[in-house]
Amino acid sequence: MKWLIENLKTLFYALLIALLIRSLIIQPFYIPSSSMEPTLLVGDRLFVTKNSYGYSKHSFPFSPSIYSSRIFFKKPKRGDVVVFKTPSDNRTDYIKRLIGLPGDVVQFINGDLYINSNQVIKTIKSKNTELFCGSHKIKVNIFEEKLSNGKTYNVSYRTDISISNTDKYLVPVDHYFFLGDNRDCSKDSRFLNEVGYVNKLNLVGKAQILFFSSDSRIASFFNFFRWKDTIRLNRFLKKII
Repeated sequence: MKWLIENLKTLFYALLIALLIRSLIIQPFYIPSSSMEPTLLVGDRLFVTKNSYGYSKHSFPFSPSIYSSRIFFKKPKRGDVVVFKTPSDNRTDYIKRLIGLPGDVVQFINGDLYINSNQVIKTIKSKNTELFCGSHKIKVNIFEEKLSNGKTYNVSYRTDISISNTDKYLVPVDHYFFLGDNRDCSKDSRFLNEVGYVNKLNLVGKAQILFFSSDSRIASFFNFFRWKDTIRLNRFLKKII
């Protein structure tokens, strides 16, 4: 009986340590959709640092209502790739790029992104590239966008029916505006009734590094004979920008 009690104590402490690491330091996430292509692909596994923006109830599993504020808050930077809980249900994890800070005005004009009436400069990187949109492939042009703080990253716009013009989005106090890098295949802050502006309390953490990637659309990970086709070795330990 003594050995059973000792083993249970060891298991309890191990689970407690794992919970603390997951809640306070780092947490793995899986990418299930193509909304962040070309930056993140379906099947990417990445680490998110939980202390990047301080802590709220969403830092913990099941978002327990232990407190209603954010402690040790650190302001996120424009261009960060962020995991957050969707405002519509405060439960579902989304990962998008932070574009608009509190008080910003975000708008698309003739297919170009504007922040506070300043056009975000984009430079063509490749044309007629194939990316996924859900289970379908679409033709896109890939651009490098450069934000006012010097942050650069790649985004994709469809070659046929790309987004053109939108209303102005005025980001409220203590809220943020997010876009997917796959601009014409992303449910993000432009969809006010489904995602909209994200409260700072809903921020979970900052995406930092890919640690594993496999394409389940080719074959299941458990199909060992197809590993050479499914595992993307070139994405291992890749920093997310």
